[in-house]
Amino acid sequence: MEHTMARRRLGSLEVSSLGLGCMGMAGVSGMAAMYGPVDRAEAIATIHRALDLGMNFLDTAEVYGPYANEELLGEALAGRRDKAIIATKFGFRIVDGHARGVDSRPETIRAVCEASLGRLRTDRIDLFYQHRVDPAIPIEDVVGTLADLKREGKIRAIGLSEAGAGTIRRAHATHPIDALQSEYSLWERTIEAEILPLCRALGIGFVPYSPLGRGFLTGQVARAEDLPAGDYRKTDPRYQGANFDANMKAVDAVRAVAARRGATAARIALAWLLAQGADIVPIPGSKRRATLEDNAGAPAVQLTAEDLADLDAAAPAGATAGERYGNPAMLKMVRL
Repeated sequence: MEHTMARRRLGSLEVSSLGLGCMGMAGVSGMAAMYGPVDRAEAIATIHRALDLGMNFLDTAEVYGPYANEELLGEALAGRRDKAIIATKFGFRIVDGHARGVDSRPETIRAVCEASLGRLRTDRIDLFYQHRVDPAIPIEDVVGTLADLKREGKIRAIGLSEAGAGTIRRAHATHPIDALQSEYSLWERTIEAEILPLCRALGIGFVPYSPLGRGFLTGQVARAEDLPAGDYRKTDPRYQGANFDANMKAVDAVRAVAARRGATAARIALAWLLAQGADIVPIPGSKRRATLEDNAGAPAVQLTAEDLADLDAAAPAGATAGERYGNPAMLKMVRL
């Protein structure tokens, strides 16, 4: 049985108020494997369930796998393509199966677009993001190339990810930008100072990734020291030692509101994000139907002013202990 989920606008696109982050479904190497092994059949069943629940906004990228994630999505959407809004991304230089820096040369963008269309088994990409800003290529050239692809019907909307304010302004002056994807959650609020207000001034929708703090805000994650070898979060500074203990304050507040509302912590953390504005479309990751169905209940949660105040007080902007990434190279790629 198909349901409908409330819709929100990302620039020129209309999408479900909650999207599905597919990165963890690749389950092969690098960032995509950060949450452990994947049952491929269950991942595909999760995508089908998302569509049945009216969650039509599906997020992937060339670099997840690399390539394997787009291929999985293409397979899952066979016969159901028209039910989905597909977002994918270009912009990493991939050598021997690993990301080796960035590459947003116009010829690369075109080549990635064609390859992604093939892997996704489709004739159009609904939202094509630059995954990370390439300091070597003027953003005007990047967006100009994307505008050409849009005119050709290969993409429908243009996105940026983790771009800084100056880049966003220059990009939007070249061609309207539909969406900015950046990390945003109760424990990562730095975009609130400048980036989010700028997006609102320009009419750019906002897509938070890691809206549950890489699982932390669900309250069901072990500290780094207790995680299995190979779990990406072992190196996440926010999961380690004293930082973990300090960051549990936010989790405790989420749990308290969850108890009041008869909801799970994940639903409360997502409902908080949805309450920050009608232009926000979080993309929590799921690779199993049980997690997806829990997350999908978030839009129905109505937080009160008291709930929002309690959450805000427990996790004010800038209060999270530890850097966003343990790898300095990852930090250097954001807000350019």
